[in-house]
Parts: sequence; C-alpha cells; structure tokens
Amino acid sequence: MNEQTAIEQATRRLTQALDALDAAVERRTETDKGAVALGQQVHALAADRSKLAADLDAAVARGRSLETLNRDIARRIDAAMENVRLVLESND
Repeated sequence: MNEQTAIEQATRRLTQALDALDAAVERRTETDKGAVALGQQVHALAADRSKLAADLDAAVARGRSLETLNRDIARRIDAAMENVRLVLESND
C-alpha cells in the first residue's frame, strides 16, 4: 500500500468517524430536547396538581360549611313547625 492510499483510507475513516460523531451529537440533542420537554410537562402537571388540591380543599371546606348551615336551618324549620303546630292546637 502506498502512502497516498493510506492517507485516503485514513481520511475516509476520519470522515466516517466524524459523521458518526455528528449523528451521535444530533441524537443526544434530540434526547436532551425531549428531556427538557418532559421536565416542563412534569412541572406543569405538578402546578396543576397543586391548584387542584387547593381547589378540592376549598370545596370540601365549603361543603362542610353548607352541611352545618343545612343542619341549623333544619333545626329552625323544625322549631317553626312546632310553634305553628302549638298555635294551631291552642286555637282549636
């Protein structure tokens, strides 16, 4: 093998190695972009989860408040009905 052929072969191998390196860098770049996008999605989901948890806590608190109010109103209605019944009985 002469020196020119050896240089051409070395040049081809170098070109192939550089092409392989470029392809690896491109794959890594795409992987990194995917990882960044995934990280952003996870962050957005965590923020959504926090908001939903806060909304749920508020809804549960409101539900408890309404239950308490409902019991109070039911007691008042029962008392009013008893008063009406007593008035009607006293008029008979």
